[in-house]
Amino acid sequence: MTTVRLPLFPLNSVLFPGLVLPLNVFEERYRAMMRDLLKIAEDEPRRFAVVAIRDGHEVSPTAPGMPDQTAVPERGPAAGFGDDPVKAFHTVGCIADAATVRERADGSFEVLATGTTRVRLLSVDASGPYLTAELEELPEEPGEEAGALAEGVLRAFRQYQKRLAGAREHSLSTGADLPDEPAVVSYLVAAAVMLDVPARQSLLQAPDTASRLREELKLLRTETAIIRNLPSLPASELTRGPTSLN
Repeated sequence: MTTVRLPLFPLNSVLFPGLVLPLNVFEERYRAMMRDLLKIAEDEPRRFAVVAIRDGHEVSPTAPGMPDQTAVPERGPAAGFGDDPVKAFHTVGCIADAATVRERADGSFEVLATGTTRVRLLSVDASGPYLTAELEELPEEPGEEAGALAEGVLRAFRQYQKRLAGAREHSLSTGADLPDEPAVVSYLVAAAVMLDVPARQSLLQAPDTASRLREELKLLRTETAIIRNLPSLPASELTRGPTSLN
C-alpha cells in the first residue's frame, strides 16, 4: 500500500483526475497552506489533496453572526468540521497539483490546480496551521469491457449535449473531438454532467473505469430523458463552448 501525507483542502465539490480546479484562497488556514506550497521549488510538484465535505462547512465563520449573534467565531485548521474531522469528509478524494499559486496584495491567493491521482483518506491531522492527511493512492483499474463502454458513454454524452442545447435554445459548439481513452472519458463525463455532490462522489470512488462508465451510461440516459420531457432545466455552460479538460 502506497501512502503519502499531504495538505488537505476540503471543498463542497468533487475533483476528478485530469480536471482543472481554480481556487480563490482567502481563509488564513488555507493561506498558510499556499505559503508553504510556494516554498517548494517550481520544478517540483506542489501537491495537496482535495476531499468533498460530507458534513461541515467549506468556509468557517470569521465573525459573530448567523445563526447566533453572540457566537464566538470558530477558528483553527479544523474549524467547521467537528471534533473528528475525518468523519466530516468523504473517504475518497483526489490529489491536486498546483500549477499556479499567485499571492494577491491583500494576502489571499489565486490558485490553478489539476487533479492527478485518486486517494483514500486514512487519517487527518489538525495539529498544524492547516489540515494534513495520510492518504492511500488508488490505482485506476480498467475493468471489463471499458473500451466498449467508453464508446457507449461518448454516444450518450453527445446525445445529452444535444438535448441540453435544444432545451436552452443554444447551438451545440463543434470544438475539439472528445477523448477516447476510457479512464479519461469516465472522468470528463463525470465532471461535465449536471450532478449533485453525492452522485459525483459515487463516480469518483467507483472500483474501476468500467464500473464508472456503466454508472454514467445509466445517469446519461436518465438525464437525457428528463431534459426531453422538461426542457426548462437550469442553464449550463456545457453547451456554450468546446468540451475540454481545461
